[in-house]
Amino acid sequence: MELFVAILGETDYSEALAMQQRLLQLRQQNKVPDIMLLLQHPPTLTLGTRENRHNIIAPEAVLEGQGVKVYKINRGGDVIYHGPGQIVGYPILNLNSYGKSVRLYVDKLEEVFVQLLWEEYGLRAGRDAKYTGVWIGDEKITAIGCAVKRWVTMHGFAFNVNTELSHFQWINPCGITDKGVTSLQKTLGQPMDMEKVNHQVITHFSRVLDCKPQLIDRQSLQEILGGQANE
Repeated sequence: MELFVAILGETDYSEALAMQQRLLQLRQQNKVPDIMLLLQHPPTLTLGTRENRHNIIAPEAVLEGQGVKVYKINRGGDVIYHGPGQIVGYPILNLNSYGKSVRLYVDKLEEVFVQLLWEEYGLRAGRDAKYTGVWIGDEKITAIGCAVKRWVTMHGFAFNVNTELSHFQWINPCGITDKGVTSLQKTLGQPMDMEKVNHQVITHFSRVLDCKPQLIDRQSLQEILGGQANE
């Protein structure tokens, strides 16, 4: 399967959400191939379908003072933090080509990071029987939350690379209070090259999901969105 991949850099959450919604519709109509957006967000909180606002523990004034926006969205799960130094991936895939199983798809997303962390960095990561995501010990390094509409996916994963982990003190991540969070930077003791890690994500994603990636730039993505959407 062909997979377009756009590496966008820091992108406002509302802009990325609008892109996803348009790509979802176009993919449902088979007007575009599978596409994955890789980007970073300014500090942002998103609430999934199992939201509990008590899991946002920072006072509203603190969040406003930091310029943090809160979005209620249609992915699964509870509250997730996004911010600079975190690779966020939004695969827009037709699951008819990937086993037509949401559970299998989530398992594959987890496997991407289990393999990446071991093969690229010698880090043994794994799953938790109770909680979705990828963990190093009792600390989550990749959060996963998806939505599937007419068998096309949106939302996806958040991989902590150089993430400011103190920002997680604003929330109970995914509603979890008995475990921690970590990042590649914290685990390895040095900041990582984001461009390099982006390409590692593409490599392992493509291998696990058995697809052929083709990089496209922001201009090409806008042409896809604009040209196709106006048909």
